[in-house]
Amino acid sequence: MAPSASPASPDSGGAGSDRPDRHALTAAEHAEYERLRKAAKVRHRRARQVGASVLLLLALLLSPLAVVSAWVHDTVTDTDGYVETVAPLASEPAVQQAVINRLTDRVMTNIDVGAVTSALASSLKDAGAPPRVVAGAEALKGPLEATVRGTVDRVVTRVIVSDTFQRAWVGANRRAHAAVTNVLTGENNGVIRAQGNTIQLDLGQVVNQVKQRLVDAGFEKASAIPAPDRRITLFETKQLDKAQATFRVLDVVGTWLPVVTIAFAALAVWVAPGHRFMLLVLATGVGVMMVLLIVALAVARRAYLDSVPSSALPPDAAAVIYDTFVRFLRDSARTLLVVSVITALSAYMFGPGRGASAVRRTADRGTTATGRALTRTGARTGPVGRWLGDHRKWTTGVVIAAGVLALLLWNEPTVGALALVIGIVLAVLILLAILAAATGPAAAGPAAGPEDQAAAP
Repeated sequence: MAPSASPASPDSGGAGSDRPDRHALTAAEHAEYERLRKAAKVRHRRARQVGASVLLLLALLLSPLAVVSAWVHDTVTDTDGYVETVAPLASEPAVQQAVINRLTDRVMTNIDVGAVTSALASSLKDAGAPPRVVAGAEALKGPLEATVRGTVDRVVTRVIVSDTFQRAWVGANRRAHAAVTNVLTGENNGVIRAQGNTIQLDLGQVVNQVKQRLVDAGFEKASAIPAPDRRITLFETKQLDKAQATFRVLDVVGTWLPVVTIAFAALAVWVAPGHRFMLLVLATGVGVMMVLLIVALAVARRAYLDSVPSSALPPDAAAVIYDTFVRFLRDSARTLLVVSVITALSAYMFGPGRGASAVRRTADRGTTATGRALTRTGARTGPVGRWLGDHRKWTTGVVIAAGVLALLLWNEPTVGALALVIGIVLAVLILLAILAAATGPAAAGPAAGPEDQAAAP
């Protein structure tokens, strides 16, 4: 009996097929398909490059604005941040000397030494003193004024350089900033409040304290003193609404602009076809923007010092005030600059460059030699080490990202903090590389002998 003919495959193209061949492509059709596929891939890649470039540009342009807005937000809207900024001024010698001179001049304007010497000379003249004595009394004006000024200067100096002045400085700045913030936010929970377009002083707490002290002193009827109108209008301004609106915008921008900038940067790296190269470009660009920000701060410092007359504020005191106010902003820019350099170097070290390859080979030789030395002593990492070796790129990226995140989240990192984080990251990377190299020989499974092979089905 003849075997039955099997149905023709759709791809066979045999005569027994009842339907046309839908899968087989001619050489020309296949070439056209490959051309269209490559063109679509190129278009997709170009779209990703354009999108990543736009996100990169936005991130770079917003990075200095985000740093400045965060600094302004922390200084202007946060009382603790403002006090922390201005507190060191009370202990700066240049600022102390400026305050001492200003207070001494103010006291001396209220002491008429000339009137004292003139009164003395007039009294001597009326008493019939010789003209030489009267003239000598009038000549005492210069020495007496110098003596009084010296005495006042010593008294004021003792007060200004003491801890009392520093505590008073911090307390006064805290109260003033809290009052201004209270007015601009419209919370009205302090002594100074905003009511419509007016700024009012609420004397309720003061009146209550006076009444309580009178009662404590024995004047019990003081508790029955009626409560008068306790609010005094300090001044009225039509710009209060605009100031409050600006304050609210500053609060929102200072909070969210850094978040938006980081999101743009992360999306730029994610969308780009080459993640490592985009990370390298992004880190380099942010570093350049931070350098420009530091240069802008230096130019603004020069402009500020030139605009302040020496009669109003000595140049050294003006320089100290400016440096103190912008020190957190300058530190933030420097921190981001260092983070950018570290990120760029890390991205470069993962690349195929000759320098990066040479550094990696040298580091591998050193860690491998150390790992083998540990293996010879019996300290073997086994499966853990093999896993670290198989996932070395991922573990390295995680460690570097953790270091960068620690620098970003560090509250006002110093140079010592930067050095500490960098040292920890390098130490962890070296340790992981040594552990990956100290796995020892892989455990070999039982080899199948001839008997086992014969018994196998």
